[in-house]
Amino acid sequence: MISNKFPAALLLLVFLCLSGCKIEYSFTGTTIDYNVTQSFSVANFFNDSGGGPANMGQLFTEELKDYFQRNTQLELIQNGGDLQLSGAITTYSITPQATVSNPNSNQPDRAGQMRITIGVEVDYVNLSNEEENSKRNFSFFQDYDPRNTSLLQVETELVEVIFENIIQDVFTSTVANW
Repeated sequence: MISNKFPAALLLLVFLCLSGCKIEYSFTGTTIDYNVTQSFSVANFFNDSGGGPANMGQLFTEELKDYFQRNTQLELIQNGGDLQLSGAITTYSITPQATVSNPNSNQPDRAGQMRITIGVEVDYVNLSNEEENSKRNFSFFQDYDPRNTSLLQVETELVEVIFENIIQDVFTSTVANW
């Protein structure tokens, strides 16, 4: 028979073992030391891809700022943040993914699925830890069916979904250090 004091003793032992350890965890998964890193800045991302909506660079810049503000305790400043993000949209392409043919028709084959791909180059500077500085390319895509909808009908929504995924990847590779 095990004594009633056993669970309490085990709990005390675990507490004593862990009390000497510094455990740091954030629900967003960041590894930011807010005593050292207190601000971030995001330079305007320009659309160097030659395609896409006219406001695509501004949209990406603002969504990136918003994401960092929602998921960190860092203060957004205009220039010279402890963490600095800059770059450009380098790719915007629309490519066919699957063809559809009608054997009972003399019409040529046509695209059954189209893919929008966006690529963004991001320069990341961490003033408190230069080893983390990086320049990386991030890309993501979304497919749509041109038989049921036009690009104009879905482009805004698809660009937003693509940006959400790219921004999560940027966040993860910079402040979450994955």
